Amino acid sequence: MPSDAEPRYRAVHAYLSDEAHATWQEVSTEFGVSVSGLIEAMGIDLTRPADQRILTPDVDQLVKRARTVDAARRRRTRRARPDSAD
Repeated sequence: MPSDAEPRYRAVHAYLSDEAHATWQEVSTEFGVSVSGLIEAMGIDLTRPADQRILTPDVDQLVKRARTVDAARRRRTRRARPDSAD
């Protein structure tokens, strides 16, 4: 049984396009780290004040792109369910 001092890990599940999945795998291989390591490091960085982040101010543009991806996915999901109420 793990003690309270031992770190706990929880799964994050995401559905990605084939292209995005391949990109994450290629990037993690290129840099010699796991995808989960990249995600965790990015999350930690994003909690820091903007002037202390490694991720540049372009992170705002990245968030805009992510919102576009999310919105397109929601539209595709709604169209895929013909029985959904409008």
